[in-house]
Amino acid sequence: MGDTVVLLNELDVVLADSDFFDDYLEDAHRQYRMGYDSVGTGSLHRPNSFGLLGGTIDGDAMVLKQFAFARNVRAVDPVPLQEFEETIVPQFGPQYDDGQRGFWCDSRDLLRVARDFEAEGLELLGSIHLHPDWHRIGPAHERGTQKLSEQPSRMDEYLFRSAGWPLNIICYLESRAGGIAHTYGAYRAPEPGEPLDAVVALKMRFF
Repeated sequence: MGDTVVLLNELDVVLADSDFFDDYLEDAHRQYRMGYDSVGTGSLHRPNSFGLLGGTIDGDAMVLKQFAFARNVRAVDPVPLQEFEETIVPQFGPQYDDGQRGFWCDSRDLLRVARDFEAEGLELLGSIHLHPDWHRIGPAHERGTQKLSEQPSRMDEYLFRSAGWPLNIICYLESRAGGIAHTYGAYRAPEPGEPLDAVVALKMRFF
């Protein structure tokens, strides 16, 4: 962020080119279709897509410049396994006692991407992850239970604060009129000491 001191609570806008999320959307759609096609097969696939966002600060705006995918180690790394078992499942519900639910970025990918961004003069601003309309297309016993949207869940709010990034984007996919519709929600994490539901919605603008 250069030599300028930027207060995170002053950041209010997210700027990006209209095609910035194209690669992410392609992967999110692929994951969504895999999940949709797996329902009722006996081998359930929960859609999951995650990426890191690099950019710059311009006044009250975060300007997105680069995107990088990152691997999910939620079900294999001992750190998230312990975090989910000891904190997340007891606090947010037994539905998260499933290795396919939730995302935990591989720390090696995080370090590599942060260095790549820095080499380009960019800051690691935050992340984007996927919410499918699982309450509509998922297994019958899960429909209508936890309604997902572009709004953060309580578990999202917890992870936003844990990550400490100024930008957290949710991409919501929903089956509509024979196609897959999408929208975004962008949020700033709660400040230390604030309740989890104190996330701040940010404006998104596209060039």
